[in-house]
Amino acid sequence: MLMPQQNRRVIYEALFKDGVLVAQKDFNKPKHDELDVPNLHVIKAMQSLASRGYVSTLFSWQVYYYTLTDEGIEYLREYLHLPADVFPSTFKKAVRAAAPRFSGRDREGFRPRGEREEYRRDDGAKKEGAAGDFKPEFRGGFGRGRAPQ
Repeated sequence: MLMPQQNRRVIYEALFKDGVLVAQKDFNKPKHDELDVPNLHVIKAMQSLASRGYVSTLFSWQVYYYTLTDEGIEYLREYLHLPADVFPSTFKKAVRAAAPRFSGRDREGFRPRGEREEYRRDDGAKKEGAAGDFKPEFRGGFGRGRAPQ
C-alpha cells in the first residue's frame, strides 16, 4: 500500500519505542488511537513487517497486537538510523528495589503474641474426635439405593 514516508516513520518510531503496538480492526477509522496517522496505514505497515518476520501478530477481540522480534529490532535500527545500544522499552530490564524480608520476629527477637499464639496454646488435655453423644445415622434417601415412596 502506498503511504506517505512520514506516516511510515511515525509508525516505526512508535513501534521501536515501546516494542509493541495495538490497532483496532477498523479500516475506516480516520485516525489511530495513539498515533496521528490513519488506522489503515498502521495495520498495513504492521502487516508488511509481519510478512517479513519482523513482528509477531496476535488477533483477539477485533484488536491486532503486534510485538517486535529480534530481527525487527535490527531492521528498525537500520531504518531509523539508531545506534546499536538503543533498545525498545519492553526489552529493558526493570530494576526493582529489594523488599525487606519479614522473619516473624520484632526488633528485640521476640515473636509477637497475637491470635496465632492463642490458637496454638496448649490446654493440657488434647481433645480429638467427636463428642461422646455423637452417633451418626444413615436414613437413606434419593439416589442412595432406595426408591422414593
